[in-house]
Amino acid sequence: MNLPNKLTLMRIILVPFFAWALLWEQLPHNNLIALIIFAIASITDMLDGKIARKYNMVTDFGKFADPLADKILVISAFACFIQLDVMGAAIMIIVLFREFTVTSIRLIAAENGKVVAANMWGKAKTVSQMIAIIVVILNNWLIELTVMNVWSMTGVDYFQVMYIINQSVLWISAILTVISGIIYIKDNFEFIKTAK
Repeated sequence: MNLPNKLTLMRIILVPFFAWALLWEQLPHNNLIALIIFAIASITDMLDGKIARKYNMVTDFGKFADPLADKILVISAFACFIQLDVMGAAIMIIVLFREFTVTSIRLIAAENGKVVAANMWGKAKTVSQMIAIIVVILNNWLIELTVMNVWSMTGVDYFQVMYIINQSVLWISAILTVISGIIYIKDNFEFIKTAK
């Protein structure tokens, strides 16, 4: 197994530790720990593709596992957010619908001997989801800190500000998820038409 595939596998292995840290609210600074694990996982996502392309280490396993690892990481984070009552189920449904649709198209294309690569909108969707997850976890960590008490003395409703920020970044990622899904379907509609 080459280095890019090991990095992809590492990202998948980090997911349970990330979810454990995020959900164990009794753990001091659990959000900071989750944020660090998520940051490491995100860095492996950036590195595995760059290394694979630069050193001609692209493999069939990598083509399959890399986007799968991204989906596992993002969906796990969103599932934790629902459990923590940070996010409603609507965004998760949008993400799952898009991912199942795109994966189905990729499978149909693979049957026809075609590899459908991610486009600019798909990359924008992934980046927006990663940013949203980082912002939400960071805000949750700030709530743990005494900074919140200082802000509350200023008359600012800190919780309301954080709620608005969290919902904004999550819904921006959901909108980009919908846009990327529509463009993906439009660009690859030929595979849907020829499906048996």
